[in-house]
Amino acid sequence: MRRFFSSIARWFIDPNVGINEFKNYGGLSDDEIATIVKWVDAGAPKGNPADMPAPAKFDDDIWHIGAPELVAAMPEDLIVKANGPDMWRNIVVDPGLTEDRYIKAVEIKPTKGRRVIHHMGTSLIYPDGNLATMQSKNANIFEDGSGRLMQAGTKVQFQLHIHPYREDTTTSVEIGFIFYPKGYVPKHVAITELMGDDHELDLPANTDNVRYDSYKMLTKPTRILAYAPHMHTRAKAQCLEAILPEKSEQRDGNKVETLNCINHFDFNWMMVYEYATDAQPLLPAGTVLHLVSWYNNTGSNRLNNDPNNWIGYGQRSIDDMAMAWMTFYNLSEEEFQQQVAERKTKSKQITDNFSSKVTQ
Repeated sequence: MRRFFSSIARWFIDPNVGINEFKNYGGLSDDEIATIVKWVDAGAPKGNPADMPAPAKFDDDIWHIGAPELVAAMPEDLIVKANGPDMWRNIVVDPGLTEDRYIKAVEIKPTKGRRVIHHMGTSLIYPDGNLATMQSKNANIFEDGSGRLMQAGTKVQFQLHIHPYREDTTTSVEIGFIFYPKGYVPKHVAITELMGDDHELDLPANTDNVRYDSYKMLTKPTRILAYAPHMHTRAKAQCLEAILPEKSEQRDGNKVETLNCINHFDFNWMMVYEYATDAQPLLPAGTVLHLVSWYNNTGSNRLNNDPNNWIGYGQRSIDDMAMAWMTFYNLSEEEFQQQVAERKTKSKQITDNFSSKVTQ
């Protein structure tokens, strides 16, 4: 039962492995789960109706970043016919930005027909043709001193994967931006890059625990801001590790640190896990990020509609993927050493405070 109540909360990071401090934590604590289990074990008694709060209201139309300064929307609605094939659409919009600005916060949201949007990616197309990927889940609010450049003349590209519903549906999306004040240049520029995306993915029929590994070398000191795993219905788990270069008089080799694991991946919840400020991984140059993904292509997977089929890489839900989006910014060597020292000092203060309370 504890496993069930853990699964209904939209949070899939293993609390027993790696980092567990996040800005957007959405799970249930052990105490909260224990309270619910105790209530269920008692027969789920109804309390005093007079104490019942009003039903919660959820508004999908609000901007979680606050009122945006600039909004770019699709020029026209997309009509999705019932029971048709999956569709992919790249729609480019000119938001009319006439000067360079740095983004403080950004949010992408459907305005109509949310149910037919399987998922979407959003990119900024700079005037020179280069692209910058935006996170397309949740609101993305950069910390003070960090942000993302949006040059004058930049266009927005919505990359939509449409999955038809049982009735004709009209859909549309928009993106909203909040900027730093004009002329302000943040010290660090955030980057979102894809890790993995193995087109050779090979999931044999009726086979469990199929493993795929991906690697990414960090050539500069790096501060990781967010981790966003992406797989499909055969996926069961994913872990992110940092292989650290460790050199000393006693040792010249590597040290492996597990940053996070998702032991029960749920295709219905594509999450961006945003690390809390004091928990954001600080990784030296030469670190190798190691992404390990596992799959269950058997009948024991409740989302697997045909375990007798071989599955490979593809865009459709019935295909699969092995990747994650990483959001980070680079540091100078001096900044890296300074931030590591500050982190150690803060950690020691917390430990000392705890120890003093225990001995009192």
